[in-house]
Amino acid sequence: MAFERIAADPGIMAGVPCIRGTRIPVATVVGMVAEGMTAAEIIADFPQLTAADISDALRFAAAAVDQSTLPLPHTA
Repeated sequence: MAFERIAADPGIMAGVPCIRGTRIPVATVVGMVAEGMTAAEIIADFPQLTAADISDALRFAAAAVDQSTLPLPHTA
């Protein structure tokens, strides 16, 4: 799966995945969505973003979680 709008460069934000061409971390965008912000509200805060950037950030985060073992407590 390709993520054309996501970049991870060791020289930018210490390699944290960001929206390409910005210093806006994917985690920041995903966190804003998780807090209930709409795409329009996020773009109002970060006018350099597009709805497609937000969508790609969410797809990237979903793929990252799918490929990781998360430290979650086991339930009985």
